[in-house]
Amino acid sequence: MHQFNFFPSRQLGWYMARLFLTRTFAVLAMLVAVLQTLDLLGESGDILAYAGNGDAQLWHYVALRAPQIVARFLPFSVLLGTLIMLASLNQNSEIISMKAAGLSAHQILAPLLAAALGVALISYAFNERIVARSTARLSAWQAVDYGPLPPETGVKASPWVRDGNNLVTAAIVAGRGTAVQLRKVEIFNRINNTLTTIVQAPRGHYDASTRSWVLEDARQFDVARGTERQIGTVRFGRDIRPDQFTLAKVDPDALTFSQLQAAISDLHDAGRPTAELEGSLWHKLSGPLSALLMPILGSVAAFGLARSGQLFVRAVLGMALGFAYFVADNFSLAMGNLGAYPPFLAAWAPFLLFLLVGETVLFRTEE
Repeated sequence: MHQFNFFPSRQLGWYMARLFLTRTFAVLAMLVAVLQTLDLLGESGDILAYAGNGDAQLWHYVALRAPQIVARFLPFSVLLGTLIMLASLNQNSEIISMKAAGLSAHQILAPLLAAALGVALISYAFNERIVARSTARLSAWQAVDYGPLPPETGVKASPWVRDGNNLVTAAIVAGRGTAVQLRKVEIFNRINNTLTTIVQAPRGHYDASTRSWVLEDARQFDVARGTERQIGTVRFGRDIRPDQFTLAKVDPDALTFSQLQAAISDLHDAGRPTAELEGSLWHKLSGPLSALLMPILGSVAAFGLARSGQLFVRAVLGMALGFAYFVADNFSLAMGNLGAYPPFLAAWAPFLLFLLVGETVLFRTEE
């Protein structure tokens, strides 16, 4: 009778799902606490180095950094939570009891897969609503050495733009269209590829009436003489469009799926390459779904007799399969960035490959 039902009984299904979720989020909490503490120890000196920063800024950094750590290590937590749970059930002969009741391996894993799908959906929503925003704000905050940030939306950090033979960079670009605002601007003036002067200004903006950029309170450093002087208001970049700053550096981690899709469309219309960003766009879907793979890859720890002495070996094998997926995923994305793989293949090939590998191992070991 059980063979015709994909899920086991309701009580057993809830029991399995509850064990899976509690262990997954317990591992995640432990990893986040440890990694956030180590990260804060490394960054606290730079944060407190800015005059006026104190405990409030340290906690603000934690609030911006913690979502990134959660997003990065949630799939690892699902893998480790799966291995801990299944190894424990196997050790206590609960898996044998389920098999004796007529449940197949896929029926035993079904509650875990359903819970993992829920984790994947939560992960996607968390990335869209929280991680993208915190990444954008943290990158911009780091670009101004943990100083005050402008309130404008659409903040980007450290783009480079060419103005003829000269190079222009801004620590922060905020806003879109003609309302773009620049912070901590530097212009590197070059003659025959030799740096002559550096113009620095705390702020700048686009003047639509003259179609040029205006720097305020600028100062100029003469490289040859080693002298610096105030030059006040400076106009530059009549050939630089506002979108060159907003599109000069597109960070896919700091954009939601729809925002990244819009940026890719803008870059495509401007004739710019978009393959790398398209791979990141698809990975915003395949990345959270990796949680769905972890119960399948870790299932090798569930089946087989615990008294055979190979339970530890099976757990290590499940961990190795999971970590091999993450290595393959990063490698595939790198190949996509280099243009060796098409964007869709770079994002989805590791997922589909390890889904096949996990099912093959599951059938070999149990079915």
